[in-house]
Amino acid sequence: MKKSVCLFCIMMLSLRGYVQEAPRIVLNQSGFYPAAPKIAVLISDVHISDFFILNVKNKDTVFKGSPGSIKQSSNSSLKTQIADFTAFKVPGSYQLVIGKGQTPVEFKIGASIHRGLAIASLKAFYFQRVSMPLTEKYAGIWARNAGHPDTAVLIHSSAADAGKPAGTIISSPGGWYDAGDYNKYIVNSGITMGTLMSAYEDFKTFFDTLRVDIPESDNQIPDLLDEILYNLRWMLTMQDTNDGGVYHKCTNAAFDGNVMPGVTTLPRYAVQKSTAATLDFAAVMAQAARIFKEYRIKLPGLDDSCLKAAKSSWNWAVKNPAVLYNQDSLNTLFKPKITTGAYGDKMPDDEWFWAASELYITTGDEVYSDRVAAGLNSNLSLPSWAKVQMLGTYSLIRHQKKLKEKNNGTVQNDRFLITQKIPIIQTALLKLADNYLESINSSAFQTVMGGRKSDFNWGSNSNAANQGILMINAWMITRDKKYTRAALGNLDYLCGRNATGYCFITGMGNRSPMHPHHRPSTADGIVVPVPGLLAGGPNPGMQDKCRYDHTDPELAYTDDNCSYASNEIAINWNAPLVYLANAIEAVQGELFPVNGSK
Repeated sequence: MKKSVCLFCIMMLSLRGYVQEAPRIVLNQSGFYPAAPKIAVLISDVHISDFFILNVKNKDTVFKGSPGSIKQSSNSSLKTQIADFTAFKVPGSYQLVIGKGQTPVEFKIGASIHRGLAIASLKAFYFQRVSMPLTEKYAGIWARNAGHPDTAVLIHSSAADAGKPAGTIISSPGGWYDAGDYNKYIVNSGITMGTLMSAYEDFKTFFDTLRVDIPESDNQIPDLLDEILYNLRWMLTMQDTNDGGVYHKCTNAAFDGNVMPGVTTLPRYAVQKSTAATLDFAAVMAQAARIFKEYRIKLPGLDDSCLKAAKSSWNWAVKNPAVLYNQDSLNTLFKPKITTGAYGDKMPDDEWFWAASELYITTGDEVYSDRVAAGLNSNLSLPSWAKVQMLGTYSLIRHQKKLKEKNNGTVQNDRFLITQKIPIIQTALLKLADNYLESINSSAFQTVMGGRKSDFNWGSNSNAANQGILMINAWMITRDKKYTRAALGNLDYLCGRNATGYCFITGMGNRSPMHPHHRPSTADGIVVPVPGLLAGGPNPGMQDKCRYDHTDPELAYTDDNCSYASNEIAINWNAPLVYLANAIEAVQGELFPVNGSK
């Protein structure tokens, strides 16, 4: 039965690929919770006076509404009206219609409406696994060979030292392919792992029972942690145990072409140790140590190994505080030249803070407290691979009760200063969230995303997801539902309530990317791409020089595998989607209780 349902889904996905007409009505193609806000956006230069909700089965009109006034988008030439049908709460399948001759848009209302999306966004990491075959049992039509074994990785000349000269072979299997390419980068794994582990710490009860259908699903460890563990074990191989430093990346010298993973047999290299990579590693290992401590019986020694690795890498960074990864400079000095993703970071202050925060929370050791106290400030911003300050901030707020209990409040030291500062930083977080909220009412799409043109850059969809995480954290502090409504609005944006009309997650909704910049999806000969992957999203920079039909900030997106600037996928973009979608699913019952009324 399961196989038949799967084949039906695949058939529908295949058919969907040929229906790419620009919609006149845009909304969350995943659907709506019965008691949650329900908004569609009507894109038109002409005022629309009425909209109708029809039952799909018998075409009866079940709701009629009047859209709001016309709004001019600040991010494009589009004009919109908001169709709000929040008042309609009956589960079922419906159509939204705006007039005769206009194509209706179908949608569903139901409990756990985003569960499929939430699971798919996490299962996407399984499809990015390196060094193991993806079998038909778990991967379906996207089954493939193992890809790069990475059991004979060469120490690059930039990473050579007396202990491991250039050409020394190390084993570094496993982990996730970083994005649409076939390389593995510690810096980007850092923010990805931090985001996923934060999701687990914030919604542990939910994730403890969430099954994603991966090979480890029956091992009595939550599937989210199993997936995290697959990359964690790779990260551990990237530490030089002789000195504690961490190699910046495991990579080909140049990007592979559009072939399946592992087809090429080009050498793989462990490239220069860097301060940023080593500190990101320290933060991840410290957070992992406290999470996996609960699983000592199932995973004996893992938490101890993680904590040892975290402390060792911290010590290396203390001795090497300014080893910055500059690929252009590196290529003038060492051979072969490395031209894959750089992830260079010229200012590691935020990495120092994040690593110190996670180590301090896990150990309580005051050796880390001065860096935490010095880095705690009110200048907050959304996280990105180059700006991880917020990850440490989230963790400190999450564990503030534990930290306060460790401090008796009588000694005026760094520990005392930290416990005094955290409430101030918490207030700053709420102020940041409120600043984002200010743009919703004036927005042409009534979302936080797009409140400023700077939202639209490389990986803009991760901005939408990270804004959603900020709102979830503000809600956890205040329990004010204005924040969760905003978080849900940004999930609506990712699922179709946006200027392009795309649901940006492959395999989801009725109009999603069919040609992501993702080598397996391009090379596997299968019409539909690997599911659950979040496309980068509108990017007016258009650095790939591909053909774009539109150049306005919120429209600068093209569903073409040529477009690495707008249509690539990346693990650090999927991770906040995992957090946002699963967080909303985890608390939907509390946020949107169903009372059975219209």
